[in-house]
Amino acid sequence: MKKIRVLIVDDHTLVRDGIRALLELVADIEVVGEATNGKEAIEKVEQLVPDVVLMDLAMPIMGGLEATRRIRKQFPETKVLALTQYDDSDYVIPVIEAGARGFVTKMAAFSELASAIQAVYGGDSYLSPSAAAVLVQEYQQKTTVEGDKDPYQQLTDREREVLKLVVEGHTARQIADMLVISPKTVEWYKTSLMNKLNIRNKTDLIKFAIRKGIIAT
Repeated sequence: MKKIRVLIVDDHTLVRDGIRALLELVADIEVVGEATNGKEAIEKVEQLVPDVVLMDLAMPIMGGLEATRRIRKQFPETKVLALTQYDDSDYVIPVIEAGARGFVTKMAAFSELASAIQAVYGGDSYLSPSAAAVLVQEYQQKTTVEGDKDPYQQLTDREREVLKLVVEGHTARQIADMLVISPKTVEWYKTSLMNKLNIRNKTDLIKFAIRKGIIAT
């Protein structure tokens, strides 16, 4: 029986050790390696050619979101399954759009994690119930925000944070440090919020922020 080759990516040793110990109990799964950040994960994917990467999102050096994008582009045969403690729209939607085939929270039962690995390896997608609920809620919000409704209401809480910091004059690096995300993730949120607001340049973004009272004149 061919085993599913899995790479575990998490910056916490205890988490990696715990996941490895549990996965070793599954007959058709083999842990072939570990990585402590996104940069190391990309290197390990190239070296070990895993079938599935269990990807944490919040990590130093390179976060899981950027690593997922790069793995998807450079190694399309390798499936990424996000495994994180966060399950709100600020995390679920970006990582799915980055190319992850599934999303499981660290609060899930071990049997769910094993099933998720097997599902994405087999070509299916997998979302934990909480992540699926987030996507349904996001869809419902988008379908109800139409016509003359305030486009500002379309923004997620994180997009509003980024908007405020951008119009206050902070750089992407500064915002990334303040929000503990990568600069590229900041740029993703900036692009997303500007698309939702139908704004194409920073000058108009500042004017919008003044009208909304986000910043003072």
